[in-house]
Amino acid sequence: MSIPATLPMPAANAPPAVSADTARQILSEGNNRFIQGKLSTYDVGTNRRAELAHGQHPYAVVVTCSDSRVPPELIFDQALGNIFVIRVAGNVLDAVALGSIEYAVEHLNTKLIVVMGHEKCGAVKATVDGGHVPPNIGAIAAKIQPAVDIAKAANPDNIYEAATDANIVNMVNLVKVDQIINQIDGVKVVGAKYHFHSGEVMFTD
Repeated sequence: MSIPATLPMPAANAPPAVSADTARQILSEGNNRFIQGKLSTYDVGTNRRAELAHGQHPYAVVVTCSDSRVPPELIFDQALGNIFVIRVAGNVLDAVALGSIEYAVEHLNTKLIVVMGHEKCGAVKATVDGGHVPPNIGAIAAKIQPAVDIAKAANPDNIYEAATDANIVNMVNLVKVDQIINQIDGVKVVGAKYHFHSGEVMFTD
């Protein structure tokens, strides 16, 4: 199946888009519930699945790492259909991932894009430590390497976390200069970092 060069805009009967600022507030409130262990009870049964079968209207795109400890639906306490998730080791972006974001903002009318890294990222650590890796893992490391170079030049106390932070910034900037995304009104791109012990997501923008 091919995707048309110009993606269709949201259907006329689609609900109004949730603004980027409102979407960020929703995610922040959800993360607070996660931190407190007071997760919401969402309908994941027949009725909700039937509703979503007619279409999706996610109010945020979340790009994050494939790490099993960083599930965005739980961290932000969100229901089925609420967030459009793109996961890859090291939360790096290639043409496929950028195309996925483009689809969400152009076709699904999603206004908030969050690039979320996390502390103690194995992909970042492997890139910092260097050494031989298989070609496909090497492709991930190549995306992270510019952040490692930035961190090393700054000579931080913790090179791993400094590289993680720089990688978030680099990926945010990559989204911001995307020629499709930056032409759509109301879209905001923000960085974020998840902390394991507290469960907190700290937005960097």
